[in-house]
Amino acid sequence: MKSVQSAFVATVLYVVLALGGAVAFAQSSPQAAPTGPGAQTQQLQAPQAAPTTPVDVTQSGGSFGPAWNGISIYALFMRADPIVQTVMAMLALASLWSWAIIFNKWIALGLLRRSADRFEKSFWSGASLDDLYQQHVQHIDHPMVAVFASAIREWRRAFEGGPPRESLLPGIKERIDKSMSVTIQRESQGIERQLGFLATVGATAPFVGLFGTVWGIMNSFSAIAARHDTTLAVVAPGIAEALFATAMGLLAAIPAVIFYNKFVNDIGRYIGRLESFADEFSAILSRQLDEKTT
Repeated sequence: MKSVQSAFVATVLYVVLALGGAVAFAQSSPQAAPTGPGAQTQQLQAPQAAPTTPVDVTQSGGSFGPAWNGISIYALFMRADPIVQTVMAMLALASLWSWAIIFNKWIALGLLRRSADRFEKSFWSGASLDDLYQQHVQHIDHPMVAVFASAIREWRRAFEGGPPRESLLPGIKERIDKSMSVTIQRESQGIERQLGFLATVGATAPFVGLFGTVWGIMNSFSAIAARHDTTLAVVAPGIAEALFATAMGLLAAIPAVIFYNKFVNDIGRYIGRLESFADEFSAILSRQLDEKTT
């Protein structure tokens, strides 16, 4: 797929350069000298002086808003074909929504890490597990507390009828481990929510922009065929609109891919931290079960 994209871009550049070269050649081709008798007697006039008034070439956007290097982004959008405008609008909305998800996930993961640090500090401080459970059971605000609470609930169910018999220990330990595993899986799904949108934007936005590029180039060649003219005034607007659609596709896709990979790695490390805590807590509860069996 990358090779197809590269070949298409190379073809577009070749067409643009070929058209530009043809126009430049047509404009710079020497004309034949006059051969009439007047050509031998007519006196040459002095060349006119170049204009001295400075020309501002950076304001070509006119009423279409600010311009970059003489090209108004707003003007490109307004002059574009309705289909190309739809593509640009879709890519702009996808980019804005991607950035909203990026900022939301960045803040949420930071809060989860800080909350886990505080809870682990309390957990390993030597406080009673019952006191810690009573402190957090009414306000389970992050996944590590949820894992802890699920294990304690299963632990308390095992002691509802008194100390369990030794033959029941394997089943109790398995239920505790299963409870924490299910909680980790459920919390992981909540943390990973909306990452699929970033993946979708990163994978499809370049091709949506490429569709806009193809459509813009088709319009350019249609204008050439209709006017029988290959000047830059006919060719350049469609090419500029087409390339702008590709640029918007890349603008939406690149941040989405970068932050998707970052968040996947960060979430993977956080889930590994939850699994490590669950293993350590399971070992603590297993030892206490062995001590309290009859």
